[in-house]
Amino acid sequence: MSAPVLTFFNNKGGVGKTSLIYHLAWTFADMGKSVLIADLDPQANLTAAFLDEEEIERLWEDPQPGATMFRAVKPLTAVGDIAEPRLQRITPRLHLIPGDVELSSFEDTLSSEWPGSMGDSNLYRPMRILSAFWQVLRKGADQIHADIILVDIGPNLGAINRSVLIATDFVVIPLGADLFSLQGLKNLGPTLRSWKSLWTKRLDNWRASREAGEHADFRLPQGSMEAIGYLCQQHGVRLDRPVKAYDKWVKRIPQVYREAVLNESEYASVTPELDPHCLATIKHYRSLIPMAQEHRKPIFKLTSADGAIGSHAGAVQDARRDFDELAGKILRKIEKHHP
Repeated sequence: MSAPVLTFFNNKGGVGKTSLIYHLAWTFADMGKSVLIADLDPQANLTAAFLDEEEIERLWEDPQPGATMFRAVKPLTAVGDIAEPRLQRITPRLHLIPGDVELSSFEDTLSSEWPGSMGDSNLYRPMRILSAFWQVLRKGADQIHADIILVDIGPNLGAINRSVLIATDFVVIPLGADLFSLQGLKNLGPTLRSWKSLWTKRLDNWRASREAGEHADFRLPQGSMEAIGYLCQQHGVRLDRPVKAYDKWVKRIPQVYREAVLNESEYASVTPELDPHCLATIKHYRSLIPMAQEHRKPIFKLTSADGAIGSHAGAVQDARRDFDELAGKILRKIEKHHP
């Protein structure tokens, strides 16, 4: 699959991850890229950002395979094979593999097949199941000749997310300025390294097996999981959380990122603003968020007819500039390693 898979992940929730992916997807599409979005969070919040409830209900009740990510992999739980995903066309350059609350039921299947993938025989089925998300992403990307694949996952370290990360080339880590987000970062780095190492062992085991020769056309992801940077949420002014409280945690992020994610011991005496690993500080945009949600469009596409007048109009332009800059930085990072 030529299109790089970019997953946004932090095992601490509430860091603006879904909104970030939503806006970046539109930005990449506006830059002329063919974008595939995959919602692999069983809460399906990203799907709800793109589709209204009537459309989502229709998809969830659709008995045909491939209507959602879960419906694409569900046949594997019986005697079937992966179904072709039925993409939702948002714009000519923007397509979605919808999420599904039923995806959480696939967790047990993934967990039970993980140890079997290191056996001496009968490896094809476990490897097929563990790489199922990657197979679906590849099928979807081929349909639209995708230039980039953006993936949203839930804030946990479970079997679903492990299989998503196996399918991932690059990881971006959204962070909040608080203790819990920092602790999540500490857990995330070692987990990514462990998953990458364990998947490499499974790939080696597969290549050495007799079945690999019997399934010569069976492709598997490499599980690169390369972290290309983090994003900080801009603090909000709250009476119970003074600015100093945010600054305390923000200043620790560069060092913790190097230690936990990059596995480096060198001391980082930089702030996120000057840290080359910090992709951006994401603004709150405050009242623009509900306005954009009401009109089902990204912040930077709001117009005066939507109510974006006065200072709001200026903030809309700021949002466009900010996301263009962030998207450009991400593309340069990816192209450096994925020419």
